[in-house]
Amino acid sequence: MPRRASSDDASSYKGWTRPGPTPPGGVAVEPGETLDGLCGRWRIFQLEKGNRFSVDDLVTAWYGTTWCPRADRIADLGSGIGSVALLAAWRCPGAIVHTVEAQEQSFRLAQKSIRYNGQESRVFPRLGDLRDPGLFDGEAPFDLVLGTPPYWPEGHRLPAAHPQSVPARLEVRGSIADYAQAAARLLAPGGCFACVFPNDQRDRALAALAAADLLCLHRREVVFKDGEPYGLDVFAAARRQDLPEDFATRAQCPEVEPPVLIRRADGTVDPAIARIRLAVGFPPGV
Repeated sequence: MPRRASSDDASSYKGWTRPGPTPPGGVAVEPGETLDGLCGRWRIFQLEKGNRFSVDDLVTAWYGTTWCPRADRIADLGSGIGSVALLAAWRCPGAIVHTVEAQEQSFRLAQKSIRYNGQESRVFPRLGDLRDPGLFDGEAPFDLVLGTPPYWPEGHRLPAAHPQSVPARLEVRGSIADYAQAAARLLAPGGCFACVFPNDQRDRALAALAAADLLCLHRREVVFKDGEPYGLDVFAAARRQDLPEDFATRAQCPEVEPPVLIRRADGTVDPAIARIRLAVGFPPGV
């Protein structure tokens, strides 16, 4: 199961303060919603009992913005409540970001967060289906495409308790293969596609990338707790046509980086995940 990222509101640590712009705010929290820390001083609207910002979102945005050589134009597929898109926008302050989300409730929350953080001039959400072949006509191509696809086909896991969370968990509107195919259509030459998937389905994710003619360049495992087998893989891929024909055989492909550990065996937070949180503007002590 995806793990929630902390929304700790601490603003300073030993004189260190959250970097980046202060949001204008002015958007009200409605009943059943919360307003939580996302990155730097930016905040995000979430349903109290619905689908919430997770470690999955954090590592996807961080990995994609780390490996993309220059992200001037970004697309986020199946963008949910807007967490990945806003994280990427915060990390790439000059970038234009386009998103697509099929669920109206999540789309509405994303719109609120974009307004709250004052990003209406460069983060453009749309309600739609990422499998639409005409998606982002007039806006593509993109330097960076991001995706946090659902993990399991319908019937392979129990549905989530809240209806908003069902498409984030089960393949109601597309699978990892659909995300990869959409990314391949939308990427600019030399662009990067970053996505996340469970580590026990690594072969399925790599097969989806290959079927879309995407070459996985980098992979990193995210381990929830030391000693536990289940975790995530985050991938960075490029269109095979943009690379030399023998690129995959001339270098280790994908490059497998050291795992990111979230919690040690005793339950304490590991510095590996703390470094990633620091990279998105959280104080180093939280």
